[in-house]
Amino acid sequence: MVSNNSTQHDFTSSLTYNSSIIKELLSGSADFIERKVTFLEKKNVHATCFYIDGLVNTQIIEKIVQALMFEGNEVILRNDLDTFNIESLLEEHVLMNTNFIETTELESAIKAILSGDTVLLVDGCKKAFQVPTKGWAARSVSEPQAEQVVRGPRDGFTETIRVNTALVRRRIRDTGFRIEELNVGKRTKTDINIAYINGVVKKGLVDEVKERLEKIDIDGILESGYIEELIRDAPLSPFTTIMSTERPDKVASSLLEGRVAIFVDNTPFVLIVPTYFWEFLQASDDYYLGFMAGSFFRIVRYTAFILSLTLTSIYVMLVSFHQEMIPTPLALTIASGREVVPFPVLLEALLMELTFELMREAGLRMPKPVGSAVSIVGSLVIGQAAVQAGIVSPFMVIIVATTGISSFVIPNYSASYSIRLVRFPLLLASGTLGLLGFASMFALIAIHALSLRSFGESYLSPATPFQPQDQKDTVIRMPWWAMKKRPSIADGDTSRLGETRSPQPPKGKEEEDSQTKQEEASERNEPESNGQTQSREGSSKQKAQKQDTVTGVKQLKTRKAKKGKGDDTE
Repeated sequence: MVSNNSTQHDFTSSLTYNSSIIKELLSGSADFIERKVTFLEKKNVHATCFYIDGLVNTQIIEKIVQALMFEGNEVILRNDLDTFNIESLLEEHVLMNTNFIETTELESAIKAILSGDTVLLVDGCKKAFQVPTKGWAARSVSEPQAEQVVRGPRDGFTETIRVNTALVRRRIRDTGFRIEELNVGKRTKTDINIAYINGVVKKGLVDEVKERLEKIDIDGILESGYIEELIRDAPLSPFTTIMSTERPDKVASSLLEGRVAIFVDNTPFVLIVPTYFWEFLQASDDYYLGFMAGSFFRIVRYTAFILSLTLTSIYVMLVSFHQEMIPTPLALTIASGREVVPFPVLLEALLMELTFELMREAGLRMPKPVGSAVSIVGSLVIGQAAVQAGIVSPFMVIIVATTGISSFVIPNYSASYSIRLVRFPLLLASGTLGLLGFASMFALIAIHALSLRSFGESYLSPATPFQPQDQKDTVIRMPWWAMKKRPSIADGDTSRLGETRSPQPPKGKEEEDSQTKQEEASERNEPESNGQTQSREGSSKQKAQKQDTVTGVKQLKTRKAKKGKGDDTE
């Protein structure tokens, strides 16, 4: 066999040599096809097509063969064209209706064949012609199974990477939308696309993503979970720091907020970085419903998250160590239910939690028609039989069932799985050390979550560090006209809304008529008010003049009187 270094060779003008190298690398496979063609009857030029059966559209290949043997040949003979330069004849007169790419590298040709394209080699040409002929069977666009919504788009990603990028491109028709391509995997050479919006994405984030992807040295990538585990910030943490989704609208929304999306071929799950913890508790319905309904359901999910994490632990802690904190009637009810149970509360809780996880996993792995029936019947039958047999108490069944239902409320499966993992250490600490164990383990989990980063961003942002602007879309969702700025993660163009204000109801006809009359009356009163002001100013001036005249006359009389008295004394 030819070593992997042989793929670095360039093509020569010999068709026999070029074909032998390709056949030496790919021969032995039942789906590898070599198709020989002869055209230009006067010169008997030979050509060979190489492709993988099952990855190509055979109709396109038939068009190429017809162009070589009939259509292009007739054009050359009819116009009496010079057949000395075969390459220019093929480019200008034979493959003119085909979107082909020229290459001189053997490695590029091999990659094209294995990706579903057809490589055409012609005797006398030092180039190979790569013709895009991808046409394998693919699943059509359908509604996502893991992220269903009541209101919103029903399309979801498929296993074809170009279909997935097109679904996002339909939503973002912006010149700044960029898609960069690279390959990961020494043997699988999986196509990976990095999508972002230039001018909105944070500076340095795209380079950081590409740097982490280029450092991956693995033989194969079969799903985006491989990429997620190899580029995440905290590989040993139970919390996932990278969002995965099947919804194109969710990816488009994240890109508009300044994030980066990672598309991986052969999987419908797209990765979004960076990600905050609170986003795992948000659903697409929150933005399509009214802001009041969206905020309400989001608060319900936050409540379900707290119950799923702490309810079983708090129950075990209170019943085992702090019975005085339970109201007396409730304590007597719990005690009567546990009267025949032979196990301690901690062992009873662990037994029920493990049983619940077994039923959930069985329902997930079995076929859908059977899986749902097994989950429902198993829960009813096993729970009722366990209570009647005295293995568990009725109250414990209620607690574990409430905890399980609360975990189902969380929209993202990865976040739900993380919470299920964290619940067991918290349960063990509460059942062994009581309130001290519960508080200590909860504090350790909180400190660990505070220390996490997602591509340089704080995992619990915008809560820590506190960012007032981003609080409008965390616990509750404010109306769209109130969220004028993008999240703080965005860079460059941070404005999301223009001068849009809160909507105002239209005015009725009576209100418009009254407003018009008021405006007309105010316009009529303006001249009158100006004349009154002038008359008032004139009257005030006249009064002042009269007062000055009277004052002058009095002063004159006083002077005359003084003068008369002086004459009498003389």
